[in-house]
Amino acid sequence: MAFNFKNKVQPFKPEHLEAISKVLADTSEGLTGSEIGNVLAQCKIPDVDPVNTKWKRLFNAFVDFQNKHQVGNHVIVFINHAMNPALYTRSPGSFASRQDALNPILALCGMTVGDDGKIRNATKANTLDDALARANRFKAQLKQRNVHADVFQYCSAEILTQNYFHAVFEAMKSITAKIRNLAGVDTDGQRLVDDAFSFGKNDTPVVAINSLETATQRGEQNGFSYLLKGLYAAIRNKIAHSPKIYWDMNEQSNPRCNDFW
Repeated sequence: MAFNFKNKVQPFKPEHLEAISKVLADTSEGLTGSEIGNVLAQCKIPDVDPVNTKWKRLFNAFVDFQNKHQVGNHVIVFINHAMNPALYTRSPGSFASRQDALNPILALCGMTVGDDGKIRNATKANTLDDALARANRFKAQLKQRNVHADVFQYCSAEILTQNYFHAVFEAMKSITAKIRNLAGVDTDGQRLVDDAFSFGKNDTPVVAINSLETATQRGEQNGFSYLLKGLYAAIRNKIAHSPKIYWDMNEQSNPRCNDFW
């Protein structure tokens, strides 16, 4: 539930304010100096140190307001403004990156920033490991399952925002890109799998997953191609042509599969 600003929010600890300021005003990926000034003005927070480095400028503004009013509401208001999704329509990766960096800090304060950019109450994390795991549980679970590094390269933003639907879609697109690169062809879907992995007229596939010296190894080659075709038929083609609302995915599985099993 989003914060009710009729209630007083306890002041943030200095180390938490510093960490939040360093994320929001990061030198390379944070808000620009003019953006910081604009958001401070929108939140009616005095810009007490405008000539300092970005993160110190923001930190000093937070500290000055907090010392005068003995509340932390202004920090939440600033984050809500700075994380408004409308500001990230042309750079969704920036939203995901800031959200991912803010949430471990906020977890230690008993808060979290949601996909709508709003701060919410959350169970307070007592350790750094707990804060990090809670902020990015989905990615942590994928790492525990030894997911290939290419998956993180292709769907990092979707994973960071726990957007399961688009994470699966991007992962499938990464498979297509990988096969095209290995086979040197530009087809798609099941045709791409055939072009890359079938034995064809020369009885030799363009891409082989083993030495193909035995009947078992040749069977593995065929079986692998069938698995890939199944992925395209059951996942990629369905996702590409179905609205997201019909695919209620979660971090464990697709409920449709649960219904079948």
